[in-house]
This record gives sequence, C-alpha cells and structure tokens, in this order.
Amino acid sequence: MILTLVGGIGLFLLGMSLLTDGLKNLAGDTLRLILSRFVKGPFTALSSGTFITFLVQSSSATTLATIGFVSAGLITFPQTIGVLLGAKLGTTSTGWIVATLGLRYSISVIAMPVIGVGALMKLLSSGKLAHTGLALAGFGLIFMGIDTLQVGMENLANYIDFTVLSGTQFSGILLLIVTGIVMTVIMQSSSAAVATTLTALFAGAIDLPQAAALVIGQNFGTSVTAIIAIIGASAAAVRTGVIYVVFGLVIAVIAVAVMPVFLWITEYLNIPGNAAQMAIAVAAFHTSFNLIGIVFIMPFRKYFADLVMKWFPENEHSMTQRLDRSVQHIPSVAIESVNRSLRDMLSGLLDYLSNALGESNLSIDREFLNQAELAKVEISQFLNEIKIGTGQSADYNRYVATLHALDHNVRLMDACRDAQFVKHIKNDPVATQMSVMLQVSFEKTQNWISDKSEEDIAEALKEVSLKLAELRKKRRLEILEHAAISGGSSIQTLSNLDTIRWLDKLAYHHWRAVYHLMDKGEYEIDPPYPS
Repeated sequence: MILTLVGGIGLFLLGMSLLTDGLKNLAGDTLRLILSRFVKGPFTALSSGTFITFLVQSSSATTLATIGFVSAGLITFPQTIGVLLGAKLGTTSTGWIVATLGLRYSISVIAMPVIGVGALMKLLSSGKLAHTGLALAGFGLIFMGIDTLQVGMENLANYIDFTVLSGTQFSGILLLIVTGIVMTVIMQSSSAAVATTLTALFAGAIDLPQAAALVIGQNFGTSVTAIIAIIGASAAAVRTGVIYVVFGLVIAVIAVAVMPVFLWITEYLNIPGNAAQMAIAVAAFHTSFNLIGIVFIMPFRKYFADLVMKWFPENEHSMTQRLDRSVQHIPSVAIESVNRSLRDMLSGLLDYLSNALGESNLSIDREFLNQAELAKVEISQFLNEIKIGTGQSADYNRYVATLHALDHNVRLMDACRDAQFVKHIKNDPVATQMSVMLQVSFEKTQNWISDKSEEDIAEALKEVSLKLAELRKKRRLEILEHAAISGGSSIQTLSNLDTIRWLDKLAYHHWRAVYHLMDKGEYEIDPPYPS
C-alpha cells in the first residue's frame, strides 16, 4: 500500500514535470513577453500571474521567472506584487482538474494511449510537435498517478489513524497545516500535495475538515521555493521572495479564519459524505481563501512594498547585479538577465568613453576596466550555463543576438584601453566633428538604456556609423595627401589616422551592440566593418 502511494505520487510528479516542461516550451517567449508587457497596472499584473501559472501549471515557474525579471530590471519590485498574487490564484487550477476530472471519471483508461502517443511525438518529431508530445505524455501520467493514488488510499485508513489530527480543534488544525507544508516541501510541488489530499479525501482516508487544513498548509508550502530561490540572490530578488512568503502567511491566516465558515456552508449543503462533492468543495475552498487574501492584500500592496524595500535596500550597483542563477533553467528569463546586464555594461563603457572624449589629457581608469573585464567573464560563464535547444526558436535567436552584443561590448571595452587617442582629436577638425557626433549618439543610447526614451535608436546609430565611416575614408586620403605635400611628421600622420579609425570603430561597435540588445525577436549577421 505504501509503495503504491509512493508510486502514485511519483507518477503525478513526473507527469506535472513533463506537462510543465512541455507547456513552457510550447509557450516559448510568451512567459517573458507577458511579464514584460502586461504588468504595468496591479490588475493586469494579477491577471498575468494567474494566466501564466495556469498556462504552465506551475506557480514555482512563475515565481522564479518573476524573481529573475526583477533581478534583470525588466519589471520593478512593486509590479511583482500582482504577479505573485496571481501565481497563488493560478496554482489552484490543478485542484479543480483533479476534483472534476481525475477523481470523478476513470480517465486512466485513455491515459495509456495518450502517454503512448505523446512519447512517440516526442521521440519522432521536433519543435512544437515534440513539446506537444511531452505535454500529452505528462497529462496522461498525471491521471495515471491519480488512479494509482486512489488504489493506495483505499485501505490507508485501516493502517493509519487520522482521527488524532482533528480538523476542528485549533491544535489539530495547526498540526495539519504543518503536515501540509511538509508534504509540499518533500514533493516540491503544491499541486502534487493537493492532489494527494483530494485523493485521500475521495477514498475516505481523511475527512473534510482535515483536507481543508492540509490544503491551507500546502498553499503556504510554495513559499519554500521562493526562500530557496533567494539564497545568495540580489536585493531585488530577496525582496520578491520575502514578500511572497509574507503574502503566503497573510493568506494562511485568512484561510484559518474563514475555515469555520467553509465547514458550516458544507454542512448546510449536506456535502459531507459525498466524496465527489467534498473534493470539489475543497478545491473551491482553496480558490476562495486565495481570492479573499488577494482582495485583502491589494489595497495595502504599496505599504507592503515600501516596508520590504526599507528592510532590504539595494546593493551597490554593478554590471552583473542582474544575473540570477536561480532562473538559468528558464531560458527566456536567463537571456533577459544577460541582456539587461549587457545594457548596464554598455552604459558604463559609454559613460567612460564620453568622459574620455571630453578630455584632452586622459588617465586610464584601470579599476573600471578591471571591473568590466570581470563582468565579461561572469556574463560569459552565465551564458554558457543556459541550455538552448537547436532550431530557429525565439530563445535561440535571442541567445545568438546576446552573444553578438557581448562581442561588441568587448570590442568597446578594448577601445577604452586605447583611449589615449583622445589627445589627438583636437588637432584635427574632422576628428573633432566625429567626436561630437559620437557623444550625441552615446547620450541617446544612455536615455534608451535608462528607459527615458522608447525610440528605436538602432537606425539612428546606423546612420551615425555610416557617416563616420565616410568621414574616415575621406579624411584618410586628405591626411595622406597633406603629409606627402608638406612633408609632415610620419608619426603625427599615423597618430591622426589611428585616431579617426578609433572613432569610427567606436561608432560601429556602439551601433551593433545596441542593435543586438534591442528586442527584435531575431538577429542579423553583422555587416562587415567598412574598409
């Protein structure tokens, strides 16, 4: 019996894992796009969190994605509140699936063919068809797991006396809540824990009050995932994890408070004794206390946000503070973290170069260049650990574009080490003109990075790069001709040529870095540097 229960839980967990992976891959960039574009207001954020969690059938995936996006700076900490609350609500959908389908109907009859078809689709195809097969196989395994759980639960009450854990006395309720938390932690899935509880209720192993108390604990148990995710993470990620735990506690208290009302309603409707109706009632209770908690928390969301921001102030800004290794297994989020880190790196490089172009006697800032070098190494290592499948998927395209952007950032970093050319700019009117054009373009990019400008600046930077390339070609001939006629110093001539070439390369790598950092959903092979 115990082995049957363990096997049933294992089948359910495996099914949930495969279903979640398949749906996440099918969704592709949807998760990232929803989080980045539809969390502007509290209710759109709430809806986004609910929809994403329902879509991928995993509140943990939504929570980790949210933590990653906060770390990446794509969404602000206050905006995450609605998403996290939505994740709480979205995860209750699994209980409804189990209560209305898994327990009431013998879907296991068709589960085996579904698993077989899904496995064949996964093995014999690729792309979206393979992901669909993975999701189908996971869906079938879930119901196989539920069926196996039911078999194991049928005689459980004969071996274990659950009456010692009363669902009506306060001490018993607390013990059941703790048990629910432990179940979620062990299974690493609140969905599996809730499914186990509903199956036990349906089989008569536990009663309705006990099931309600267990579900309260299982609902809070998801907070453990957030706690694990924020260990060693950035301040923004820590804030997100902490507030998720706080919300979980608030909702748990509310659930305990409304539990007597729920039990009274079920008694009034004569639900106890009807296994199918009790399972649906617990699923409804799970959704209801989360809804009540959301309604209670939403008016105070700003207060919660301010309090947590005060407790956990931002760390000192660095080029890699947005990298969060807890989200590396979610490619779209991990790539976004790198993208934002590269923007920070580019901002620092452009600031350094702007200051250099404005000075005639520049001293090389070795400390900054060392920080940039360390950032390059850390970003490269982070990128190497992101697992991207082959094919022209959105994640694949963005990954390649990010590699391009890293390469151009490195070229700009190398150019910073050659900033001694600035002392020759004032000796040449064309070099001076090129320098002014560069500084203007740098300012535009800084505004774009800081979100002060929504303008698509890639085309403008392209024009600047092409203009500087033409000036460089024309001026190169003039400098050489002037040296031949006047018999000037060859050393000075070469210095002037190196200076305009250096300015031209700054414009080119600046343009291409920004182009690849812009979210175009595709990448373009770099045009050759104008000879």
